[in-house]
Amino acid sequence: MQLVPVMLCFFAMGFVDLVGSATNFVKEDLGLTGAQAGFIPSLVFFWFLIFSVPTGILMNRIGRKKTVLLSLTLTLVSLIIPIFNNGYYTMLVAFSLLGIGNAVMQTSLNPLVSGLINPSRLASTLTFGQFVKALASLLAPYLMAWGAAAVIPTFGLGWRALFPIFACFCLLSIAMLAGTPIKEERADKVTGFMECVKLLSIPFVLLCFIGIMCHVGIDVGTNTFAPQILSERFGLSVEEAVIGTQIYFYFRTGGCLLGSWALAKFPVKGFFAFSVICMLAGMAGLFVGTTQAVILAAIACIGFGNSNIFSVVFAQALNRQPDEKNEVSGLMIMGLFGGTIFPLAMGFAQDAMGVAGAVAVMTVGVLYLFFYIFKIKKA
Repeated sequence: MQLVPVMLCFFAMGFVDLVGSATNFVKEDLGLTGAQAGFIPSLVFFWFLIFSVPTGILMNRIGRKKTVLLSLTLTLVSLIIPIFNNGYYTMLVAFSLLGIGNAVMQTSLNPLVSGLINPSRLASTLTFGQFVKALASLLAPYLMAWGAAAVIPTFGLGWRALFPIFACFCLLSIAMLAGTPIKEERADKVTGFMECVKLLSIPFVLLCFIGIMCHVGIDVGTNTFAPQILSERFGLSVEEAVIGTQIYFYFRTGGCLLGSWALAKFPVKGFFAFSVICMLAGMAGLFVGTTQAVILAAIACIGFGNSNIFSVVFAQALNRQPDEKNEVSGLMIMGLFGGTIFPLAMGFAQDAMGVAGAVAVMTVGVLYLFFYIFKIKKA
């Protein structure tokens, strides 16, 4: 029963993905330039870089459960602010708090789960958590569209009707987690910032850190460039090409659900290898595909394959350094900053070689994950 409120927290973790869709509505409402609108989602990844490692240290002082409650509180405040005002700077503050809260939550929630689960089942449980998180990610665009259509009265909020709905879920998460007794493991021995960063000198921790960066880079890269590939090769409009992103998310969500079962039944190494091979097949399809069906199938393979990478790599890192779980978690979440590095490299490659250049950059990330297969340890 301890996992019920924890999984509700994973649902709250998915609220951060509303930023992508919300940015389009904010741009239209306020008449923003592309640069002004683009600055909004960039805030999310920035806070991962700043707050992940300090959160790992904070957990040693106040505990994992209290840190998760703090993250939920920050998330709740970020969801309440847009209800009363939708000005540009107000939205920047709200999305900044949402990014900070999510950075704190992702850093603290995964180690909290690790204290409740047998190490051999950690990857499976984290994958199921990612499935629950994905449900919130999928729900957000539909709630915004429902609010914008004003099917029923939304008290003048329009698409912002999403925020009070998610705020209620967040409040429920706080209440359930606060009321659930959880016996935590002792505090980790590492307490300083530099001591935490020095953990990257451990070869396997560094391998996991780069693995997380590759996972996020492939994730953000596919979301960004899949519609562009469809537009470039088949002349689809922006509205039509968005099917590429939708296919990716559907198969990634389904992959999380399947992975939560498969990782509990089959060897982690074998399932991870299967996932990477799916992504390699997907990248090959993006390179050579000449029909829309082949490209969509390739995107589906990437979405399915990438769905379980984060959980396996994260679990491997935590299980490898059981005495520094809090700090290792901070380092792994800091690796999500790869979501800014990969798209930047892909953008330069696209300018030089077209969309195929962007795909080549993602393929480098997949090849690294193929190399990582041979480093996976038995839980």
